[in-house]
Order: sequence, then C-alpha cells, then structure tokens
Amino acid sequence: MSVIESYLAGCWQAGTGAGSPLVNPVTGTTLAHASSAGLDLTASLHHARTVGGPALRALTFAERGTLLDALAKAIYSVRDELLEVSMANTGVTRSDAKFDIDGGTATLSAYAAIGRGLGNATFLTDGDIEQLGRSPRFAGRHIRVPLRGVAIHINAFNFPIWGLAEKLACAFLAGMPVLCKPATSTALPTWRAAKAMTDSGLLPAGSFSLLVGSVGSLLDHVGPQDVVAFTGSADTGAKIRTHPAVVRSSVRLNIEADSLNAVVVAPDVQPGSACFDLFLRELVREMTQKSGQKCTATRRVILPTNLVEPVVAALRERLLPEYLPKPPTDPSARMGALATPSQGVDVLDRARAIAQHCDLVVGSLPAEPTTLVAPCVMLARDSSAAELHELEAFGPFVILFPCDGSVAAAADLVARGGGTLVTTVYSDDIDYAARCVEAMAPWTGRLLLGSARIAEFSTGPGLVLPNMAHGGPGRAGGGLELGGLRGLNLYMQTCAVQGARPVLERLFPVAQ
Repeated sequence: MSVIESYLAGCWQAGTGAGSPLVNPVTGTTLAHASSAGLDLTASLHHARTVGGPALRALTFAERGTLLDALAKAIYSVRDELLEVSMANTGVTRSDAKFDIDGGTATLSAYAAIGRGLGNATFLTDGDIEQLGRSPRFAGRHIRVPLRGVAIHINAFNFPIWGLAEKLACAFLAGMPVLCKPATSTALPTWRAAKAMTDSGLLPAGSFSLLVGSVGSLLDHVGPQDVVAFTGSADTGAKIRTHPAVVRSSVRLNIEADSLNAVVVAPDVQPGSACFDLFLRELVREMTQKSGQKCTATRRVILPTNLVEPVVAALRERLLPEYLPKPPTDPSARMGALATPSQGVDVLDRARAIAQHCDLVVGSLPAEPTTLVAPCVMLARDSSAAELHELEAFGPFVILFPCDGSVAAAADLVARGGGTLVTTVYSDDIDYAARCVEAMAPWTGRLLLGSARIAEFSTGPGLVLPNMAHGGPGRAGGGLELGGLRGLNLYMQTCAVQGARPVLERLFPVAQ
C-alpha cells in the first residue's frame, strides 16, 4: 500500500504511523495512506517565511505571472494521469474531472496574464496622490505590499486541483509562499499535481509546501504576517476563527463556507421561452455536475406557484433518463458518485431531515447510505420553514419554493438562507432584474442575471471565473477570493504613506 508524502522545507517527507486511508468511494478499495504525524511544522513554516517569501518578493509581477503560466503547463502535462487519479479517488466522471483540472490550470493562466499586465513592479499603488492639508506639498498615497508570512490554504474535498490552483495563483502573484493542506480523503489528485510542480524545477526555493494527512498543530504556529484561507464547512470555519493563535495574532483569515445558493425565476419566464430553457439547462447542470458536490451548486429554487407544475414535469423528463448515478468507469455515466463514503451517510441523513418538510416530486431517496445517489427534487410544503433554509444536503438535491413571484417575496426567501455564494435571477424583464439586484445583493457574493440575451453565452452560476469575486456574506463565510486584482488583497497589506509630494512622486511615479 502506497504512502503519499508531504513536501515541506524543500523536500518530500513521510509522516509516521498508519495515517488515514484514501479510498475509492464506489468500490471502497484503499488507494493510499496519508499521515502528517511527526512532521516538523514549525521548521516548515520558518523555511517558507525566510526562504520562500524573499524568493517570491524578489520577482516582479511579470516574472510571477510567467511562473504561474509555467506551473499551469506543468500540471497540464500530467492531465491524463490526473484524470485517472481523480476518477479513482473522488468518484467523479471523466468530464467532471476535466472540469476540476482545467478550471485550475485556467485560473493559473488567468492570473499569469494579470501579472504580465502589471509589469516590472513588485508592489501596487492604490489610487492617486492626495493633498492632505492646505499646502499641496504635504500629501499621501496608499500602497499594497506583500505580507511577510505564509499563505496557509486549507482546502475542501470536492475540488482537489482547482482548490489548489485558485488560491495559489493569488498568493504567488501577490508575493507570498504557500502551504497547501488538501482534504485528506481526496488528496491523491492534489499530491500528484504538487509532484508535477516540484518535479518541474520551476518553484523558487521555499515558495511551495504541501501537507497531507491531518492538519495537526499547524495553526498553533501561525503569526501576525500569515494568512489562513479555508474552504469547507461553516462549523470547521468557526473553529478556525476562534483558534487561540489566530485570535492572538489577528491572523488574516478568509473563509468560504457551504451556502444554500438560490435561483429566482421571475413571473415573466414562461415554459418554452429561451429564458425558461436556460434556467432548466443550468439547474440540471448544477444538480448533476460532480453529483451536486459544489459549493456553488443550486440548492433552492424560488418560483411563482403557477410554474411549479411545468418545472417539475420538465425536470422529471430531463433528469431521470439521463442522470442515473453510475461508477465513473462506466462509459455511459453522466453523473458519478459522492466523493467519500462518509458523504453517503451525511447526505442521506440531511436529505431525510429536509424531506420531513417537503414532498418528493422527482426521484427517490436511497434506502441505505450509498455514494451512488440519484438526483432528487423536493417541493416545500411551507416555503418559510426555517429548516429548509438552514439544512444542506451536499449532493444532487434541490428544493422548490413556491411564492407569489414578487421581488419582495423572492428577496425574503433568498435572505432566509443567511448569505450565499451565488444567487441567480432568471428574467427578461430588466426592471424586475434591477429590483432583484438591489434587494438581493447584500445577501450574496455573486449575482447572475440569466436572460434570453445571454442564453448562448452564459456560464451558469456554478462556474467560478477568476476575474469575478468568489465568496459571500454570512453563512457563506464572509470571505472574498479571486475577482482579478481583488484576489491579491488577502495577501497584501495596504499602507498609507504620508510625506512631501516630491518624495511620493519619486517613490511612486506611476500608478499600477
């Protein structure tokens, strides 16, 4: 049985003990073990801060961009192997494995382009020089400089490659070394991608670390210049927020947590219209891609009461013949398995709890826990029931919430979720969409306005684009990733520099 190693302080190191098994979620076969026991995390972080940090900060933005481009190519060079590893360790279909891998390399390339556009600078100016008093000679300007710590990335089980790449892209371009801690259960693809990066010889010494196995005492060693970026459950996020070392040093923290993402269908959207077809196409994709195990997947559909019957009929026709769950090795599989056996237990428990308040109108719940779960559509008996806006079955499940179709009613139901990563409004009525933006934007990190005008171009709510902000308020974690240059803010300190205008003009001649 193979044991995958961590990459710390510039070398591959194996933890002690049996470690945790990494299994095939369909067959239950153990593929490898991972352990972090006995690894010197203090020394690893010190190496990253004192060797990796200076090495990255010495590079210009353009040079960091070139590095990101090369790392994307290094990962892509083992794409076929990553596809096989992903299918075996995470239960996804080949198509969904491509979505994860290609999304990650595309994000690296997108940030590479941003770096090239920033040129030969090593820090950012923010805004113009501003006069601070009666005399124009006394002035101030904001700059953004890289933090001097380590970017600790604790990633979720559902995107082992994209999760690695999207966080690394921002941190590297900002000039911070990275320690990546993937979810243990699906760490094999991340480990293989990390091997490709280290084998390439591209990485500046100390700039990248990988910790497989338990997070252990890692957070005990964080300091005031470090950053922790976490993707996962709200419960785990809350534990990180209150960790003594994080609190003591006011460690910069970004959390992307689970959220009950919403879709709003406007009264003007009628069956047979381009907008109605767009809504159905994207909803089916969000329910079935990666078996619904995406942080951006749609969980709640808010629609006028008169549309319930045609929507249920259309979903029954589109889902049941095509998306029966199958092992990813089956060439006819259009939907794979849940990522881990434990997810089979958790998802069924939550789905049963939700079903207490709903009618099951498409599909059926499995009798026993399994990773092969068919898509299910439930119809809320009471759209205002609190449990339906609090419980999430992290799989191919969606709840329909009938309402009167007004913006006020839809916005109230969106808000009951306590904060989402993404909310989608389908409408060809520009006035309706505009009122939805004003009412729903405070509760969501990203709003997608679906309409006939963009039907052939829409990426759908589930695709996280590197130039758009990813994150959300409240339950969604309150964090922000990506968004082009905004993604660098997490890893850079904004400093207000005051002094004589000629000095500032000499120091900061051109605004980036």
